[in-house]
Amino acid sequence: MVEEIRLLTLQNLSADARQKLLLRTESDLGHYLNTAQTIIKAVQEEGDAALVRFGRDFDKAAIEPGTIKVTEEEFARAEAAVPAELVEAIRFATESIRIFHQQQMPERMRMEEMRPGVFCGEKYAPIPSVACYVPRGKGSFPSVLMMTAVPAVVAGVPKVCVLTPAGPDGRVDDATLFAAQEVGVSEVYKCGGAQAVAAVAYGTETVPKVDKIVGPGSPWVVAAKQLLADVIDPGTPAGPSESIVFADSSADGALAALDLIIESEHGPDSSAYLITDSEQVAQAALQAIPGYWEQLGETRRSFSKTVLSGERGGIIIAEDIRSCIDFINDYAPEHLMIHSREPFAHLGSITNAGEILLGEHTPISLGNYVLGPNAVLPTSGAAKLHSPLGVYDYLKATGIGYVTSNAYTTLAKHTHALAVYEGFDGHALAVSELRDTLQQQKG
Repeated sequence: MVEEIRLLTLQNLSADARQKLLLRTESDLGHYLNTAQTIIKAVQEEGDAALVRFGRDFDKAAIEPGTIKVTEEEFARAEAAVPAELVEAIRFATESIRIFHQQQMPERMRMEEMRPGVFCGEKYAPIPSVACYVPRGKGSFPSVLMMTAVPAVVAGVPKVCVLTPAGPDGRVDDATLFAAQEVGVSEVYKCGGAQAVAAVAYGTETVPKVDKIVGPGSPWVVAAKQLLADVIDPGTPAGPSESIVFADSSADGALAALDLIIESEHGPDSSAYLITDSEQVAQAALQAIPGYWEQLGETRRSFSKTVLSGERGGIIIAEDIRSCIDFINDYAPEHLMIHSREPFAHLGSITNAGEILLGEHTPISLGNYVLGPNAVLPTSGAAKLHSPLGVYDYLKATGIGYVTSNAYTTLAKHTHALAVYEGFDGHALAVSELRDTLQQQKG
C-alpha cells in the first residue's frame, strides 16, 4: 500500500527531526556492546569450544571443534555444486575487481629529488595477515569474499583467511567457497558474529590470530570490532547496508524507486532514502514501489517494507537541489546513486559518500557485484572520514630519505635551529660541527 512508505518534506522538519534522519542502526551500540563483551571473553578463555557453542546457539550450525576449518574435500564438493552460470559470474566479477585494484596499486618504491641532493620517498609492503569477514545471517555473499579478498591478494598479503558462519548443515555456502578458490584463498573458518572477531583477535586452537579484520557485518560484528580495536585493526567501519538515491527533476521517478529497493532489501537494520527536489518524481516513486515489492520474495519484501516505512528510510522531498546535496553530504551515505539527465553536473558537489554511481545505467547492483570498485564501504556517516576498502588497507608505507654531502649543510643548519628551540640537545648535537669533525676524521 502506498501509505506504508514514509514520505517527508525536508523543509517542514525541525532541526531535531532532520538530525534523526541521519541516524543508523549502529549509531547506538549500547545493547550490542554488553553482550559482545561477554562473547569476546568466552572466546578468549575457551577458544574453539566457545566458537562451537555460539555457532550452535546463534547460527544453528552443526559444527564440532574438529570441523571449524574448511577441508579440501569441502572445497571440492562446493566447486562441483556451483551452477555453471554462477561460476561464470564469479569469474567475471573477480576479474573486474582484480583489474580495478591492480590499477590502484602504488609503486612498490618511489623516490624524488625534493631539493638539490635531497631525495625522499616511500616504499610499500603488505601487512603480515588479514581476516576477511563474510556475513551470512540474511543470505550468502560470495560477493563480499571477492571484494575483501581480491585486493588483499593483489596487495600481496602473505596470510589471508576468511571467516564466515556455517549453515544449519555445518557447511559454508558453496559459492563462497568457490569464490575463495578463484581468488586464491585456502583458509576458511566457520565462525561469525562477535565470536569470529574475537577468534582472530586472540587466536584459538584452530583459528589463527591475525593483524587485521575487514568486511561488513551486523551490529554485533561492529560492536566487537570497537571493543577489540586495541587488539586487532578493525579496518573500514562497515555495518548494515545504507543508500541514498538522488533524483533531480529530470529523473524517472519509477526508475529511481527501483534503485531504492536495492539496499532496502538487505535487512530490517538497513537504511535507504530517495531524495528529490521534484514532487512529481517523488509521487512517481511512491506509486511504483508497491509493484516492485510484489516481485520480491517474502523475506526481501518484508525487509524492504520495514526499512521504507520505518525510521531509517523513505522518500524525502527537498525544496531545491542545494538542499538535496546538503542532506547527502550530512548523511555521508555508503552508496549514493544519482538519477539525472546530467549526473556529472552534480558530482562535484558531493563531498561525502562511500561510492557515487552516475546515471540510470549504473545501478547499485552493478557496484555490489561486477563493476570493479570496492563495495565494502564506510557506513554510519564514516564516509566523511574513511575511504572504500582497497589495496591501501592491506599495505603499509615506510618513509625513505637520502641526503648527499653537498645538500647536508643547508638541512643541518635549519635542523639545528629548530632542535635548539625545542630543547633537544641530542638532536642539535647530531647536526653540529661535531658531526663534521667526526666525518673528516673518518675520511
